[in-house]
Amino acid sequence: MSESGPPSRLRVGLLGCGTVGTEVVRLLLAHAEELSQRAGVRLELSGIAVRSLETERDPVVPRELLTTDAEAVVAGSDVVVELLAGVQPARDLLARAVAAGTTVVSGNKAVLATSGPELYEAAEAAGAGVFFEAAVAGAVPVVRGIRESLAGDRITRVLGIVNGTTNFILDEMTREGSDFADVLTRAQELGYAEADPTADVGGHDAAAKAAILASLAFHSRVAQADVPVTGITDITPDDIEAAAAMGYTIKLLAIAERGDGGLAVRVHPALVAHDHPLAGVHGAYNAVVVDAEAAGTLMFYGAGAGGRPTASAVLGDLVSAARLRTSGARPPVESRYAALPVVDPATVSTRYLVRLDVADRPGVLADIARAFAAHDVSVEKLRQVVTREGAAGLVLVTHRQTEAALAAAVADIAELDPVLRVTSVLRVEGS
Repeated sequence: MSESGPPSRLRVGLLGCGTVGTEVVRLLLAHAEELSQRAGVRLELSGIAVRSLETERDPVVPRELLTTDAEAVVAGSDVVVELLAGVQPARDLLARAVAAGTTVVSGNKAVLATSGPELYEAAEAAGAGVFFEAAVAGAVPVVRGIRESLAGDRITRVLGIVNGTTNFILDEMTREGSDFADVLTRAQELGYAEADPTADVGGHDAAAKAAILASLAFHSRVAQADVPVTGITDITPDDIEAAAAMGYTIKLLAIAERGDGGLAVRVHPALVAHDHPLAGVHGAYNAVVVDAEAAGTLMFYGAGAGGRPTASAVLGDLVSAARLRTSGARPPVESRYAALPVVDPATVSTRYLVRLDVADRPGVLADIARAFAAHDVSVEKLRQVVTREGAAGLVLVTHRQTEAALAAAVADIAELDPVLRVTSVLRVEGS
Protein backbone atom coordinates (compact mmCIF):
# COMPACT_ATOMS: atom_id res chain seq x y z
CA MET A 1 0.00 0.00 0.00
CA SER A 2 1.15 3.53 -0.70
CA GLU A 3 -0.30 5.23 2.38
CA SER A 4 2.25 6.31 4.95
CA GLY A 5 -0.29 6.49 7.79
CA PRO A 6 -3.15 4.21 8.77
CA PRO A 7 -5.00 3.00 5.65
CA SER A 8 -8.55 4.10 4.92
CA ARG A 9 -9.40 0.74 3.42
CA LEU A 10 -8.09 -2.80 3.23
CA ARG A 11 -8.46 -4.72 0.02
CA VAL A 12 -9.61 -8.26 0.79
CA GLY A 13 -8.85 -10.90 -1.81
CA LEU A 14 -10.69 -14.22 -1.65
CA LEU A 15 -9.21 -17.45 -3.00
CA GLY A 16 -12.02 -19.96 -3.48
CA CYS A 17 -15.75 -19.36 -3.49
CA GLY A 18 -17.39 -22.63 -2.51
CA THR A 19 -19.80 -23.10 0.38
CA VAL A 20 -17.65 -21.28 2.94
CA GLY A 21 -16.37 -18.64 0.53
CA THR A 22 -19.90 -17.76 -0.53
CA GLU A 23 -20.91 -17.25 3.09
CA VAL A 24 -17.84 -15.09 3.69
CA VAL A 25 -18.91 -12.89 0.77
CA ARG A 26 -22.51 -12.77 2.01
CA LEU A 27 -21.59 -11.75 5.56
CA LEU A 28 -18.84 -9.37 4.51
CA LEU A 29 -21.18 -7.48 2.20
CA ALA A 30 -24.24 -7.63 4.45
CA HIS A 31 -22.38 -6.38 7.53
CA ALA A 32 -19.78 -4.24 5.79
CA GLU A 33 -20.37 -1.12 7.89
CA GLU A 34 -20.40 -2.96 11.23
CA LEU A 35 -17.34 -5.05 10.41
CA SER A 36 -15.49 -1.93 9.27
CA GLN A 37 -16.32 -0.23 12.57
CA ARG A 38 -14.94 -3.19 14.47
CA ALA A 39 -11.83 -3.40 12.31
CA GLY A 40 -11.16 0.33 12.35
CA VAL A 41 -10.88 0.40 8.56
CA ARG A 42 -13.15 -0.18 5.61
CA LEU A 43 -12.97 -3.82 4.46
CA GLU A 44 -13.35 -3.88 0.70
CA LEU A 45 -13.74 -7.11 -1.24
CA SER A 46 -11.39 -6.56 -4.16
CA GLY A 47 -11.24 -9.89 -6.03
CA ILE A 48 -12.44 -13.49 -5.93
CA ALA A 49 -10.34 -16.22 -7.54
CA VAL A 50 -12.27 -19.25 -8.79
CA ARG A 51 -11.50 -22.21 -11.01
CA SER A 52 -14.24 -21.51 -13.53
CA LEU A 53 -16.23 -18.42 -14.43
CA GLU A 54 -18.98 -20.64 -15.85
CA THR A 55 -19.97 -22.27 -12.55
CA GLU A 56 -23.42 -21.28 -11.35
CA ARG A 57 -23.10 -19.25 -8.14
CA ASP A 58 -25.22 -17.64 -5.49
CA PRO A 59 -26.41 -14.19 -6.70
CA VAL A 60 -24.78 -12.63 -3.64
CA VAL A 61 -21.35 -13.17 -5.24
CA PRO A 62 -20.45 -10.09 -7.37
CA ARG A 63 -19.67 -11.49 -10.80
CA GLU A 64 -17.50 -8.49 -11.67
CA LEU A 65 -15.04 -9.56 -8.95
CA LEU A 66 -14.65 -13.12 -10.22
CA THR A 67 -11.44 -14.12 -11.95
CA THR A 68 -9.45 -17.26 -12.68
CA ASP A 69 -6.19 -15.39 -12.08
CA ALA A 70 -5.47 -16.24 -8.44
CA GLU A 71 -2.01 -14.66 -8.57
CA ALA A 72 -3.54 -11.34 -9.60
CA VAL A 73 -5.92 -11.51 -6.63
CA VAL A 74 -2.97 -12.11 -4.30
CA ALA A 75 -0.98 -9.26 -5.81
CA GLY A 76 -3.90 -6.83 -5.54
CA SER A 77 -4.84 -7.55 -1.92
CA ASP A 78 -3.85 -6.24 1.48
CA VAL A 79 -5.28 -9.34 3.18
CA VAL A 80 -5.76 -12.68 1.42
CA VAL A 81 -8.49 -15.07 2.58
CA GLU A 82 -7.66 -18.58 1.36
CA LEU A 83 -10.47 -21.16 1.28
CA LEU A 84 -9.21 -23.61 -1.33
CA ALA A 85 -9.32 -27.38 -1.05
CA GLY A 86 -6.14 -29.43 -0.84
CA VAL A 87 -2.48 -28.50 -0.58
CA GLN A 88 -1.87 -27.09 -4.05
CA PRO A 89 -2.18 -24.45 -5.42
CA ALA A 90 -3.07 -23.08 -1.99
CA ARG A 91 0.43 -23.54 -0.57
CA ASP A 92 2.15 -21.66 -3.39
CA LEU A 93 -0.40 -18.84 -3.31
CA LEU A 94 -0.07 -18.43 0.45
CA ALA A 95 3.72 -18.48 0.17
CA ARG A 96 3.57 -15.78 -2.51
CA ALA A 97 1.29 -13.64 -0.33
CA VAL A 98 3.32 -13.79 2.88
CA ALA A 99 6.61 -13.29 1.04
CA ALA A 100 5.19 -9.99 -0.19
CA GLY A 101 4.24 -9.01 3.37
CA THR A 102 0.54 -9.70 2.88
CA THR A 103 -1.31 -11.14 5.87
CA VAL A 104 -3.34 -14.27 5.14
CA VAL A 105 -6.42 -15.82 6.69
CA SER A 106 -6.66 -19.53 5.90
CA GLY A 107 -9.13 -22.30 6.55
CA ASN A 108 -6.84 -24.86 4.92
CA LYS A 109 -5.84 -27.43 7.54
CA ALA A 110 -4.02 -29.57 4.96
CA VAL A 111 -1.56 -26.80 4.08
CA LEU A 112 -1.04 -25.73 7.68
CA ALA A 113 -0.47 -29.28 8.93
CA THR A 114 2.10 -30.03 6.23
CA SER A 115 3.72 -26.68 5.39
CA GLY A 116 2.82 -24.46 8.32
CA PRO A 117 6.39 -23.91 9.60
CA GLU A 118 7.62 -22.67 6.23
CA LEU A 119 4.69 -20.27 5.93
CA TYR A 120 5.11 -19.00 9.49
CA GLU A 121 8.83 -18.35 8.99
CA ALA A 122 8.28 -16.52 5.71
CA ALA A 123 5.46 -14.46 7.23
CA GLU A 124 7.55 -13.52 10.27
CA ALA A 125 10.46 -12.45 8.09
CA ALA A 126 8.18 -10.24 5.97
CA GLY A 127 6.11 -8.84 8.84
CA ALA A 128 2.96 -10.60 7.65
CA GLY A 129 0.50 -12.64 9.70
CA VAL A 130 -1.02 -16.09 9.35
CA PHE A 131 -4.48 -16.50 10.90
CA PHE A 132 -6.22 -19.88 10.83
CA GLU A 133 -9.10 -20.15 13.30
CA ALA A 134 -11.31 -21.65 10.57
CA ALA A 135 -8.86 -24.53 9.98
CA VAL A 136 -9.80 -26.28 13.22
CA ALA A 137 -13.33 -26.93 14.49
CA GLY A 138 -15.18 -24.35 12.38
CA ALA A 139 -16.74 -21.64 14.51
CA VAL A 140 -15.30 -23.00 17.78
CA PRO A 141 -12.68 -20.43 18.92
CA VAL A 142 -10.16 -22.99 20.11
CA VAL A 143 -7.19 -21.62 18.13
CA ARG A 144 -7.63 -18.13 19.59
CA GLY A 145 -8.34 -19.62 23.01
CA ILE A 146 -5.09 -21.58 23.06
CA ARG A 147 -2.90 -18.99 21.34
CA GLU A 148 -4.15 -15.94 23.23
CA SER A 149 -6.32 -16.70 26.27
CA LEU A 150 -4.06 -19.49 27.55
CA ALA A 151 -0.76 -17.89 26.55
CA GLY A 152 0.09 -17.39 30.23
CA ASP A 153 -0.68 -20.94 31.28
CA ARG A 154 0.97 -24.33 30.81
CA ILE A 155 -1.20 -26.78 28.89
CA THR A 156 -0.82 -30.45 29.76
CA ARG A 157 -3.35 -32.09 27.44
CA VAL A 158 -5.66 -31.36 24.52
CA LEU A 159 -8.47 -33.84 23.88
CA GLY A 160 -11.06 -33.23 21.23
CA ILE A 161 -13.77 -34.22 18.78
CA VAL A 162 -12.68 -32.25 15.73
CA ASN A 163 -14.46 -34.02 12.88
CA GLY A 164 -18.21 -33.62 12.63
CA THR A 165 -18.72 -36.42 10.11
CA THR A 166 -17.31 -39.13 12.34
CA ASN A 167 -19.08 -37.77 15.39
CA PHE A 168 -22.38 -37.85 13.52
CA ILE A 169 -21.76 -41.45 12.40
CA LEU A 170 -20.76 -42.73 15.85
CA ASP A 171 -23.61 -40.84 17.47
CA GLU A 172 -26.15 -42.39 15.10
CA MET A 173 -24.63 -45.85 15.56
CA THR A 174 -24.94 -45.39 19.33
CA ARG A 175 -28.50 -44.09 19.17
CA GLU A 176 -29.86 -46.63 16.68
CA GLY A 177 -27.56 -49.64 16.95
CA SER A 178 -26.96 -49.39 13.19
CA ASP A 179 -23.95 -50.64 11.25
CA PHE A 180 -21.21 -48.25 10.15
CA ALA A 181 -21.94 -48.69 6.44
CA ASP A 182 -25.64 -47.90 6.84
CA VAL A 183 -25.02 -44.73 8.82
CA LEU A 184 -22.27 -43.60 6.44
CA THR A 185 -24.72 -43.83 3.53
CA ARG A 186 -27.23 -41.71 5.45
CA ALA A 187 -24.51 -39.19 6.34
CA GLN A 188 -23.67 -38.84 2.66
CA GLU A 189 -27.32 -38.35 1.76
CA LEU A 190 -27.64 -35.62 4.41
CA GLY A 191 -24.47 -33.89 3.27
CA TYR A 192 -22.47 -34.66 6.42
CA ALA A 193 -20.06 -36.92 4.54
CA GLU A 194 -18.34 -36.49 1.18
CA ALA A 195 -18.82 -38.89 -1.73
CA ASP A 196 -15.29 -40.08 -0.88
CA PRO A 197 -15.34 -40.04 2.95
CA THR A 198 -11.85 -41.49 3.42
CA ALA A 199 -10.28 -38.36 4.91
CA ASP A 200 -13.02 -38.17 7.53
CA VAL A 201 -13.72 -41.79 8.49
CA GLY A 202 -10.05 -42.71 8.17
CA GLY A 203 -9.14 -40.06 10.74
CA HIS A 204 -6.85 -38.06 8.43
CA ASP A 205 -8.86 -34.84 8.66
CA ALA A 206 -8.71 -35.07 12.45
CA ALA A 207 -4.97 -35.80 12.31
CA ALA A 208 -4.30 -32.55 10.44
CA LYS A 209 -6.23 -30.63 13.09
CA ALA A 210 -4.47 -32.54 15.88
CA ALA A 211 -1.10 -31.46 14.47
CA ILE A 212 -2.20 -27.81 14.40
CA LEU A 213 -3.58 -27.90 17.94
CA ALA A 214 -0.54 -29.73 19.31
CA SER A 215 1.81 -27.19 17.74
CA LEU A 216 -0.12 -24.33 19.30
CA ALA A 217 -0.67 -25.84 22.72
CA PHE A 218 2.85 -27.10 23.28
CA HIS A 219 4.91 -24.47 21.42
CA SER A 220 6.52 -27.13 19.27
CA ARG A 221 6.40 -28.09 15.63
CA VAL A 222 4.13 -31.04 14.94
CA ALA A 223 3.33 -32.17 11.39
CA GLN A 224 0.46 -34.35 10.26
CA ALA A 225 3.00 -37.07 9.44
CA ASP A 226 3.84 -37.19 13.18
CA VAL A 227 0.28 -38.20 14.12
CA PRO A 228 -0.55 -41.96 14.15
CA VAL A 229 -4.12 -42.46 12.96
CA THR A 230 -6.82 -45.09 13.36
CA GLY A 231 -10.21 -44.38 11.84
CA ILE A 232 -13.69 -45.56 12.74
CA THR A 233 -14.38 -48.01 9.92
CA ASP A 234 -13.89 -51.07 12.14
CA ILE A 235 -16.17 -49.91 14.96
CA THR A 236 -19.19 -52.21 15.25
CA PRO A 237 -22.54 -52.01 17.05
CA ASP A 238 -21.19 -54.71 19.38
CA ASP A 239 -18.26 -52.45 20.33
CA ILE A 240 -20.67 -49.62 21.07
CA GLU A 241 -22.99 -51.88 23.08
CA ALA A 242 -20.10 -53.29 25.11
CA ALA A 243 -18.76 -49.81 25.81
CA ALA A 244 -22.19 -48.59 26.92
CA ALA A 245 -22.61 -51.55 29.26
CA MET A 246 -19.35 -50.58 30.96
CA GLY A 247 -20.34 -46.90 31.25
CA TYR A 248 -18.64 -45.46 28.15
CA THR A 249 -19.34 -43.81 24.79
CA ILE A 250 -17.11 -44.24 21.73
CA LYS A 251 -15.79 -41.08 20.06
CA LEU A 252 -13.07 -40.38 17.50
CA LEU A 253 -10.58 -38.29 19.47
CA ALA A 254 -7.63 -36.10 18.58
CA ILE A 255 -5.24 -36.17 21.52
CA ALA A 256 -2.04 -34.30 22.33
CA GLU A 257 -0.34 -34.57 25.70
CA ARG A 258 3.01 -34.48 27.39
CA GLY A 259 4.49 -37.96 27.55
CA ASP A 260 7.75 -39.39 28.79
CA GLY A 261 10.45 -37.39 27.04
CA GLY A 262 8.22 -35.40 24.73
CA LEU A 263 4.87 -34.88 23.13
CA ALA A 264 2.47 -37.71 22.28
CA VAL A 265 -0.10 -36.98 19.57
CA ARG A 266 -2.59 -39.41 18.08
CA VAL A 267 -6.06 -39.85 16.56
CA HIS A 268 -8.15 -42.94 17.25
CA PRO A 269 -11.57 -44.14 18.41
CA ALA A 270 -11.69 -44.17 22.18
CA LEU A 271 -14.07 -44.68 25.07
CA VAL A 272 -15.01 -41.72 27.23
CA ALA A 273 -17.05 -42.11 30.40
CA HIS A 274 -20.73 -41.16 30.20
CA ASP A 275 -20.14 -38.29 32.64
CA HIS A 276 -17.23 -36.84 30.63
CA PRO A 277 -18.05 -33.57 28.78
CA LEU A 278 -17.16 -35.08 25.39
CA ALA A 279 -19.68 -37.90 25.82
CA GLY A 280 -22.48 -35.35 25.48
CA VAL A 281 -21.29 -33.96 22.14
CA HIS A 282 -23.84 -35.15 19.59
CA GLY A 283 -24.44 -34.94 15.87
CA ALA A 284 -21.91 -33.08 13.75
CA TYR A 285 -20.75 -30.81 16.59
CA ASN A 286 -17.13 -30.41 17.66
CA ALA A 287 -15.64 -29.95 21.11
CA VAL A 288 -12.12 -29.61 22.47
CA VAL A 289 -11.19 -30.09 26.12
CA VAL A 290 -7.99 -28.38 27.23
CA ASP A 291 -6.28 -29.19 30.54
CA ALA A 292 -4.02 -26.44 31.86
CA GLU A 293 -2.09 -26.20 35.12
CA ALA A 294 -3.63 -22.95 36.35
CA ALA A 295 -6.95 -22.71 34.48
CA GLY A 296 -7.85 -26.35 35.02
CA THR A 297 -10.13 -28.01 32.49
CA LEU A 298 -11.74 -25.87 29.78
CA MET A 299 -14.09 -26.98 27.01
CA PHE A 300 -14.62 -25.27 23.65
CA TYR A 301 -17.83 -26.41 21.96
CA GLY A 302 -19.85 -25.54 18.86
CA ALA A 303 -20.55 -26.12 15.19
CA GLY A 304 -17.44 -27.63 13.64
CA ALA A 305 -18.38 -27.32 9.99
CA GLY A 306 -20.80 -25.69 7.58
CA GLY A 307 -20.68 -22.51 5.56
CA ARG A 308 -21.91 -19.93 8.07
CA PRO A 309 -20.11 -21.24 11.19
CA THR A 310 -16.80 -21.49 9.33
CA ALA A 311 -17.33 -18.09 7.72
CA SER A 312 -17.80 -16.67 11.22
CA ALA A 313 -14.32 -17.88 12.14
CA VAL A 314 -12.87 -16.45 8.91
CA LEU A 315 -14.39 -13.03 9.52
CA GLY A 316 -13.19 -13.03 13.12
CA ASP A 317 -9.65 -13.55 11.87
CA LEU A 318 -10.14 -10.92 9.17
CA VAL A 319 -11.19 -8.30 11.74
CA SER A 320 -8.22 -9.23 13.96
CA ALA A 321 -5.83 -8.97 11.02
CA ALA A 322 -7.28 -5.61 10.00
CA ARG A 323 -6.96 -4.19 13.52
CA LEU A 324 -3.28 -5.14 13.63
CA ARG A 325 -2.67 -3.71 10.18
CA THR A 326 -4.25 -0.37 11.01
CA SER A 327 -2.50 -0.08 14.36
CA GLY A 328 0.90 -0.91 12.92
CA ALA A 329 1.35 -3.76 15.41
CA ARG A 330 3.11 -6.94 14.41
CA PRO A 331 0.84 -9.95 13.94
CA PRO A 332 1.23 -13.09 16.09
CA VAL A 333 4.16 -15.29 15.14
CA GLU A 334 4.79 -19.00 15.49
CA SER A 335 5.69 -20.03 19.05
CA ARG A 336 8.08 -22.95 18.84
CA TYR A 337 10.49 -22.27 21.68
CA ALA A 338 9.72 -25.50 23.58
CA ALA A 339 10.77 -27.71 20.65
CA LEU A 340 9.40 -30.83 22.32
CA PRO A 341 10.17 -34.01 20.39
CA VAL A 342 7.22 -36.06 19.22
CA VAL A 343 7.33 -39.45 20.94
CA ASP A 344 5.63 -42.74 20.22
CA PRO A 345 2.13 -42.68 21.77
CA ALA A 346 2.73 -46.29 22.78
CA THR A 347 4.88 -44.91 25.61
CA VAL A 348 1.87 -43.14 27.16
CA SER A 349 -0.07 -45.08 29.76
CA THR A 350 -3.81 -45.34 29.28
CA ARG A 351 -6.67 -47.73 30.05
CA TYR A 352 -8.04 -50.22 27.57
CA LEU A 353 -11.25 -52.07 26.86
CA VAL A 354 -10.65 -55.60 25.57
CA ARG A 355 -13.39 -57.81 24.13
CA LEU A 356 -12.91 -61.58 23.94
CA ASP A 357 -14.96 -64.56 22.81
CA VAL A 358 -14.11 -67.52 25.06
CA ALA A 359 -15.21 -71.06 25.83
CA ASP A 360 -17.68 -71.00 28.73
CA ARG A 361 -15.95 -73.37 31.12
CA PRO A 362 -14.26 -73.26 34.52
CA GLY A 363 -10.77 -71.77 34.80
CA VAL A 364 -10.97 -69.44 31.79
CA LEU A 365 -10.94 -66.26 33.85
CA ALA A 366 -8.02 -67.50 35.90
CA ASP A 367 -6.01 -68.25 32.73
CA ILE A 368 -6.71 -64.79 31.35
CA ALA A 369 -5.86 -63.13 34.67
CA ARG A 370 -2.52 -64.92 34.77
CA ALA A 371 -1.68 -63.81 31.22
CA PHE A 372 -2.45 -60.20 32.10
CA ALA A 373 -0.49 -60.41 35.36
CA ALA A 374 2.56 -61.77 33.54
CA HIS A 375 2.79 -58.39 31.79
CA ASP A 376 1.86 -56.30 34.85
CA VAL A 377 -1.57 -55.49 33.43
CA SER A 378 -4.37 -55.41 35.98
CA VAL A 379 -8.10 -55.54 35.32
CA GLU A 380 -10.36 -52.80 36.70
CA LYS A 381 -13.74 -54.01 35.41
CA LEU A 382 -15.04 -57.29 34.02
CA ARG A 383 -18.33 -58.23 32.39
CA GLN A 384 -19.28 -61.67 31.07
CA VAL A 385 -22.21 -62.46 28.77
CA VAL A 386 -23.16 -65.94 27.55
CA THR A 387 -23.42 -65.59 23.77
CA ARG A 388 -24.40 -69.17 22.91
CA GLU A 389 -24.23 -72.57 24.55
CA GLY A 390 -20.64 -73.31 25.47
CA ALA A 391 -19.37 -69.82 24.61
CA ALA A 392 -19.27 -66.45 26.32
CA GLY A 393 -18.24 -62.89 25.63
CA LEU A 394 -15.86 -61.16 28.01
CA VAL A 395 -15.45 -57.39 28.25
CA LEU A 396 -12.53 -56.17 30.38
CA VAL A 397 -11.35 -52.68 31.22
CA THR A 398 -7.76 -52.48 32.41
CA HIS A 399 -6.01 -50.09 34.72
CA ARG A 400 -3.55 -47.68 33.10
CA GLN A 401 -0.83 -49.43 31.13
CA THR A 402 1.41 -48.80 28.14
CA GLU A 403 0.36 -50.00 24.72
CA ALA A 404 3.39 -52.27 24.50
CA ALA A 405 2.52 -54.13 27.71
CA LEU A 406 -1.14 -54.39 26.76
CA ALA A 407 -0.31 -55.67 23.26
CA ALA A 408 2.01 -58.34 24.67
CA ALA A 409 -0.64 -59.49 27.14
CA VAL A 410 -3.35 -59.63 24.47
CA ALA A 411 -1.04 -61.60 22.16
CA ASP A 412 -0.50 -64.21 24.90
CA ILE A 413 -4.22 -64.33 25.69
CA ALA A 414 -5.07 -64.90 22.03
CA GLU A 415 -2.96 -68.09 22.14
CA LEU A 416 -4.84 -69.56 25.12
CA ASP A 417 -6.86 -72.65 24.23
CA PRO A 418 -10.18 -71.42 25.67
CA VAL A 419 -9.92 -68.03 23.91
CA LEU A 420 -11.82 -68.25 20.64
CA ARG A 421 -11.17 -64.73 19.43
CA VAL A 422 -9.92 -61.30 20.51
CA THR A 423 -12.75 -59.19 19.13
CA SER A 424 -11.47 -55.67 19.72
CA VAL A 425 -9.09 -53.53 21.74
CA LEU A 426 -9.99 -49.88 22.33
CA ARG A 427 -8.40 -47.14 24.43
CA VAL A 428 -10.20 -45.46 27.31
CA GLU A 429 -9.38 -41.73 27.40
CA GLY A 430 -10.37 -38.66 29.34
CA SER A 431 -9.63 -39.89 32.83
